[in-house]
Amino acid sequence: MLLGVPDFTPSHEGIDRLGARCRVDPTVSVMRFGPPAELLCLGDEVSIYGHTRLVLGDVVADPCVGIQIGSRTIINVGSYLSGEGGLCIGEDVLIGAHAKLLSAGHAIDGGDPVIARNAITRARIVVEDGAWIGAGAIVLEGVRIGRGAVVAAGAVVRQDVPEGMVAAGMPARLIRARRYGEKNGEPSVQRRSWRVRFQEAWRSLRQP
Repeated sequence: MLLGVPDFTPSHEGIDRLGARCRVDPTVSVMRFGPPAELLCLGDEVSIYGHTRLVLGDVVADPCVGIQIGSRTIINVGSYLSGEGGLCIGEDVLIGAHAKLLSAGHAIDGGDPVIARNAITRARIVVEDGAWIGAGAIVLEGVRIGRGAVVAAGAVVRQDVPEGMVAAGMPARLIRARRYGEKNGEPSVQRRSWRVRFQEAWRSLRQP
């Protein structure tokens, strides 16, 4: 018996397709309306912990609506994942407790003074394989989190985080490249490539 770990789940209301050996806590809720469509799909061995909210909203509102979660990804407790603008999470991703991935919002300029009457804005979020979104982090619409990248706990991410980089802060900024593949204290070729990547990423973020 595993305490605090969801049981294997053959199906879950609102999720269109589950791969083999997925674990979805009974308290996970799905918000969607409209005709049936295969828009919320999990790969093999995905785990979604308690009180997570998966949001599609109106499944005919935009062709980009949908949530895809790759194999062996873990979504920790209390997370909020919006697929209203499209959300694609790769394999072996870690989503920390109470993280929020928000692929939709409200236009704030050029419309009605009452925000609720303004148009919905949508832009796809992509989290590539092996990334880690820390506890309480917020990823805003249109952002891409690169392969193996890290978003620190509590960060607010409004720009892309390149592959292998670490981002932290509010708003998030790149603070360094990850270090791995080292031997005898000497930087690996892989690490040196991250240094170059960091410099390139930093220059791109400073451009208006």
